[in-house]
Amino acid sequence: MKAGKMLFCSILGSASWVALIYMSFGDHLMMHSRKVLHHDLMLSHRHEEKKLGFVERNGTQFMLDGRSFYINGWNSYWLMEQAVDEHSRPRVRGILQAGANMGLTVCRAWAFNDGAYNALQLSPGRFDDRVFQALDYVIAEARQHGIRLLLSLVNDWKDYGGKAQYVKWALEEGRAGLSASNDSFFFNPSIRSNFKNYIKSILTRRNSITGIEYRNDPTIFAWELINEPHCMSDASGDTLQDWIEEMSTFVKTIDSNHLLTVGLEGFYGPSNPKSLTINPGEWASTLGTDFIRNSNISHIDFASVHVYPDLWLNKKQELEDKLKYVSKWMLSHIEDGDKELRKPVMFTEFGSSNQSNDFQPSQRDMLFKTVLDIIYQSAKEYRSGAGALVWQFFAGGMEEFYDEFGFGLWSRPSTYRLITEQSCKLATNFLPPFP
Repeated sequence: MKAGKMLFCSILGSASWVALIYMSFGDHLMMHSRKVLHHDLMLSHRHEEKKLGFVERNGTQFMLDGRSFYINGWNSYWLMEQAVDEHSRPRVRGILQAGANMGLTVCRAWAFNDGAYNALQLSPGRFDDRVFQALDYVIAEARQHGIRLLLSLVNDWKDYGGKAQYVKWALEEGRAGLSASNDSFFFNPSIRSNFKNYIKSILTRRNSITGIEYRNDPTIFAWELINEPHCMSDASGDTLQDWIEEMSTFVKTIDSNHLLTVGLEGFYGPSNPKSLTINPGEWASTLGTDFIRNSNISHIDFASVHVYPDLWLNKKQELEDKLKYVSKWMLSHIEDGDKELRKPVMFTEFGSSNQSNDFQPSQRDMLFKTVLDIIYQSAKEYRSGAGALVWQFFAGGMEEFYDEFGFGLWSRPSTYRLITEQSCKLATNFLPPFP
């Protein structure tokens, strides 16, 4: 077994640098280096030739093929959008190839685009099949490259429509009982019904490429109900709690194969003592969310947490203090997973802002190393800290899409190497053996 592990890491390392060169030249080289990368991909992911199984949960552990499964992965929310047009579609294949060659196992992306440019849902229950075929392509390509997908179903923010678009549609339809707040999304019966119809349409979609219904496709690692939910009109948390209970139950009546999470940032509610000692500020307990309460719902399989010290803390705060806070934040939630929830805890977004105080790329490396080391230590101790997903990777030629946390894989070899080494450490101990 030791020799097999060494071979994997050797393959992973050489393939990683091929992918780095590949990504640095953008779409043009993407088209011309597919054969080379496909060869590396087949070497590093020979285990995918087996029948693909669903990721499951056993207590605080994700399980795959009978073994604990700890995750190293990333966010590329844009996969479906970029798969719509032929000229941008190679970016999807390119980022999935690069992720595979880095040994990454899960990518988180949007499975929604409500009423915006290249919208999947044009109006309640009416879809653009051209965009649905783009999502089909994303799932099929992910399967081909051995990457599993964490797919989010709606946005709390206005980007890509989000809950605001559902409220706008309801207002246009003259629905009664709507407030001026976008929080109507959580409590208005007609909007709840529209969102349930959307959920059903996604989960029962038959992939036009693979022929597999989404609910039956193990390429999908899990569903996420909503990205970063807030319901500030009800700081008690009752409204959001009721919505999560109803929607999680509905998902599970249609799809019992896949894991499900909420999409929380991880803030503790006002009734939790940790809200005073762990939350980044008093404001964090006023958003209508409650990490323990929301995650403890029976149909929620694992807890989700985000890690953004540059956003949550004073931007002028010293890096050392931010790293100390990251450790406290993560270890607190892992403790919750172990003792309170008895479920895996996944850090589904973590990032470093290039707009923070005197930013240097080395600061990003230090933050990433802090996060990844905590996950690896959790894995060694079989604790609930089950994985982390970087926010976020972009393919070549996407510079106009960058936010303050996103970056191209080619931008800093040390960051690339740090993430890839984490894959190798987890793969040697926490991935199913090669057949």
